[in-house]
Parts: sequence; structure tokens; C-alpha cells
Amino acid sequence: MSRSRRKTPIFGHTTCRSERQDKMIWHQRWRARERTALASATPDSLSDHLPLLQNQVSNVWSMGKDGRSYWPLKRQAATADRIASYKGRNPQERRSLKQRQMRKWMGK
Repeated sequence: MSRSRRKTPIFGHTTCRSERQDKMIWHQRWRARERTALASATPDSLSDHLPLLQNQVSNVWSMGKDGRSYWPLKRQAATADRIASYKGRNPQERRSLKQRQMRKWMGK
């Protein structure tokens, strides 16, 4: 997957890499509450049982990512150029820094 590219430049507002741990905790809570609700229900009331909603078990705003937004390639290039001009000492180094930053952002 070293050559895979992001087709749509949509990024999450985050400092974490993924929400895997948050989702695991959410599913554990959801399954535990469903198990207890089904165990305490009578056989007649099982047909009326409705599953819990995600908002009843956890809060999506307390998870690692706070949504997503579109970051166009033009703005990515401008930001990479600004970073490269700040860090690079000569034009060749600036060009390679900009290219490396763009590959980092557009890689999966």
C-alpha cells in the first residue's frame, strides 16, 4: 500500500490517528446494556424490544475525532509551500520539503 493515494482530500479534526479504542468501548457498553435488557425482558415483551441508539450509550463529541472537513489540494499546496519556505534553506530543499509534505498528507 505504499503507493496508495487518497482519492478525496477529506481529513478528520484530530490529534489521534483513529477512533478504534473509542468505538470498541462504545460497542462494549452497547452490547452489555442490550444483554441486560434482553435478559430482564419477559418472553412476551421481546417482540416490543427496541435496540438502544448510539446517543443513549456514548457521546460522539467525546471521541477522538471531532468531525471531518474538505481540504482542497490548492490550500494543501499553499500550506506545504509556507512550511517549506519556513524550514528550507535553498530552493531545492524547499521543493523537496513541499513534495514530501504533500505525499504525507495525500497518502493513506
